[in-house]
Amino acid sequence: MSPAAPDVSGAVPTAGEDGTAGMRVRLSGLRAIVGEVSSPARTDAASSGRGADPSGQGAMVSARGLCKAYGSFTAVDGIDVEVRRGEAFGFLGPNGAGKSSTMRMIAAVSPPGGGELRVLGLDPATHGSQIRSRLGVCPQEDTLDTELTVRENLLIYGRYFGLSRRHVAAKADELLGFFQLTEKRGARVDDLSGGLKRRLTIARSLINDPDLLLLDEPTTGLDPQARHTLWDKLFRLRQQGVTLVLTTHYMDEAEQLCDRLVVMDGGRIVAEGSPLQLIREHATREVAELRFGVGDHAEVAATVADLADRVEVLPDRILLYTDDGEEALAKVHERGLSPVAMLARRATLEDVFLRLTGRTLVD
Repeated sequence: MSPAAPDVSGAVPTAGEDGTAGMRVRLSGLRAIVGEVSSPARTDAASSGRGADPSGQGAMVSARGLCKAYGSFTAVDGIDVEVRRGEAFGFLGPNGAGKSSTMRMIAAVSPPGGGELRVLGLDPATHGSQIRSRLGVCPQEDTLDTELTVRENLLIYGRYFGLSRRHVAAKADELLGFFQLTEKRGARVDDLSGGLKRRLTIARSLINDPDLLLLDEPTTGLDPQARHTLWDKLFRLRQQGVTLVLTTHYMDEAEQLCDRLVVMDGGRIVAEGSPLQLIREHATREVAELRFGVGDHAEVAATVADLADRVEVLPDRILLYTDDGEEALAKVHERGLSPVAMLARRATLEDVFLRLTGRTLVD
């Protein structure tokens, strides 16, 4: 059985279906997320017709020379990527680096402009609907239906994958428990906090037991407590064997969640590896930060350049890259300099990013 793609712009469930009889559902943005799911209907936890790579040993995503252009603008410029089964893989980069364009090609909603791409062992150009039926997608912006309750959002979404009502109901309750949303199951989406909405969006993306979960900036706009709660849930999913591919603007998030990542800039990959590997390769063990008065940093940097392997001058501080940050700070004092503030810390992915791109992540 191969059901036609649902018209999600205005679906009206049949009487008694999932307890939403007569409710007109807009579900804005679902067509872009689900796409045309016309692969064999999934009636239980497992699906039929899994297609390529029955051994499960191949790459979940494999790209060679992948390109994407919009008119004269090249968004993705010949990148090579391989995502392994069961890992958390990240795309790190500033706005315009090509992260979202790459994610849209992986999600089989935007055709590659060149190169080769395989997702779940399949070619998106010829097996797009089959790929989309096996993906979970958490978009950057929440696309929850505000007229439905928390649980109804999961129930309606699951039905678009051809899942049985019984399976969707059981899976919805399982996900509500996992994301600590059970007490909010009957609440309207408009009554939820930003963190709860984000948890619900990710829960919805898991309703079809996807082989691959795509997360586009999953914690943008959340407060620190909500971010850490969501990190915990994503970490637990990874421990359960779910393959994650995510983009993020937060370097601490990439360090926390990613087994491996690539740093993109100008549509190209400028570095690849685990967070620890990248820090070891592109930064020193520690960093000393110095803050002086506005406009003084460039002048002061010249007087301390010999105290570090490398000096980075930012608008609000000077970074001294060294293997011993405390020793560097002591020598700064010996030279009679009096910073407004200073600290020694371990190197992070932010330092890697400054080394590779020469600017902060949010520029």
